[in-house]
Amino acid sequence: MRRLETRWGILMALPAILGFLIFTIGPMVASAFFSLTDWRIGSSPAFIGLDNYTAMARDELFWKSLTTTTYFTLGSVPLVLIVSFAVAMLLNQRARGLPLWRTIFYLPTLVPAIANVVLWIWIFNPDFGLLNSLLRQGGLPASQWIYAESTAVPSLIIMSTWGFGNTMVIFLAGLQGVPRHLYEAVSIDGGGAWRRFWHVTLPMMTPTIFYNLVVGVVGTFQVFNQAYVMTEGGPNHATLFYVYYLFRKAFTESEMGYASALAWTLFMIIMVVTFLMFRNARRWVYYEMAGAR
Repeated sequence: MRRLETRWGILMALPAILGFLIFTIGPMVASAFFSLTDWRIGSSPAFIGLDNYTAMARDELFWKSLTTTTYFTLGSVPLVLIVSFAVAMLLNQRARGLPLWRTIFYLPTLVPAIANVVLWIWIFNPDFGLLNSLLRQGGLPASQWIYAESTAVPSLIIMSTWGFGNTMVIFLAGLQGVPRHLYEAVSIDGGGAWRRFWHVTLPMMTPTIFYNLVVGVVGTFQVFNQAYVMTEGGPNHATLFYVYYLFRKAFTESEMGYASALAWTLFMIIMVVTFLMFRNARRWVYYEMAGAR
């Protein structure tokens, strides 16, 4: 009977296993091989060893794209975490029409990526865009936003807060899981709202904060739509994000071997950064059963 159950279990899982092997592991192995070749679309791959990787050290645009992506990550991830956490705390209060407010704050996440980008192109327009109109009405100088080298990435960082809905929902779920008796204990000891937040909410939410931090960092290292649709990497390569540079090498310049090397380099960077975050998490992530790990 156990053998029969095992066979049926494997049979039922076989489509998912085959899909993973064919559409995930297969392309990864192929790209690892192509990263060691000089291969352009329409020609045969020529094995060149680690030349693609050593060429990155001399590639100014590679370093530019890596620096720009890191800059975007360091600006976007903390801002999204702070905004989504603050909104989640507001939506965790008892108030009228709370389901409606939660829906309103989550709606921007449902906007398709390209429609979202087109909307922000209008908002950032230096002549008749919404942001500059508000600045002029307030007597403040207008900005070129994504059309100036110095403000392009900060503008996209501001834009990244638009889709904080998923992060907010995860924070909201975490807030609703904080034991109420801890708040009551602080109140009995005479603690106010700040002490409840600092000594109860924040420590209990550190696992959720850590999860959103990891997901946010991994996601922002792969930012692509903004550069592809809004700026095309400009002005003057100011928004040349890593994945967009990889895309350009692969599908514009047809350097598939070099693009594969870029992809594996990004994989290694993300893996190292994630490892360091997990290693450092022991110092500040609190688990109720075992304290900080």
